[in-house]
Amino acid sequence: MRVPFIKMHGLGNDFIMLDARETPLPGPLENATVKALADRREGIGCDQLILMEPDDTATIRMRIYNSDGAEVEACGNGARAAGMLLGEEATIATAGGMIATRPDASGISVDMGVPRFEWDAIPLAYPMDTERLPLGWGTLEAPLAINVGNPHVVFFVDDADAVPLEALGPQIEMDSVFPERINVNVAEVVERASMRLRVWERGAGLTRACGTGACASAVAAMRRGLVDREVTVHLPGGPLIIAWGDDDRIIMTGGATEAFRGTFAWDDYAG
Repeated sequence: MRVPFIKMHGLGNDFIMLDARETPLPGPLENATVKALADRREGIGCDQLILMEPDDTATIRMRIYNSDGAEVEACGNGARAAGMLLGEEATIATAGGMIATRPDASGISVDMGVPRFEWDAIPLAYPMDTERLPLGWGTLEAPLAINVGNPHVVFFVDDADAVPLEALGPQIEMDSVFPERINVNVAEVVERASMRLRVWERGAGLTRACGTGACASAVAAMRRGLVDREVTVHLPGGPLIIAWGDDDRIIMTGGATEAFRGTFAWDDYAG
């Protein structure tokens, strides 16, 4: 059986979009299937695979798989891609909670919900101050920990490009203090309305853009009084606008792009 797919990206963070709202997939999305499809040499290639399914409580249910095959809770760029395909105001159920999308003059606006800062909501292995974790790895230390549907630590640095994130990222991601692993952000505040950001994404590695990372880093900077309540976050793939409202909800706005469509033979990748 051949399965249709849509290849999309949000600022270079790329996705295989599978729409199973009307026609279910021929079989379960097992770890090996996702990894094979995500392979950039022998598969279609992606940072994440997004599965869109019917849902009784929302417009769709969105399931998110990293390129290592692991299912994760949230993906801001993937939400914008799904929102663009839906083409109208929509609610999206995810493992990280309910989010809402709507078309915007700047692309797609996503209500990412309310951030969490409690140690057991991150989660951490044991209680500690999430405003400044008493931890360090190499040149990176005292991050803020936050959950925006998935878990992040945010380090503030003078020069984001100077951080050897390809070496430190996997060390921090896999540290036992983070029982569900962690996304790692290095953020450089340029001015009150502008930041630069690089992200090591758990299960995917260095990425050109990370929507939840932009949300987490912007809110972390706001908590520390470094930026205003609306800020443009500049990632290697392009900018995202993040606003943290008085109602405590995070609004992310940015573009998403369809690259191409095609089909693949399910049996070539299943199992």
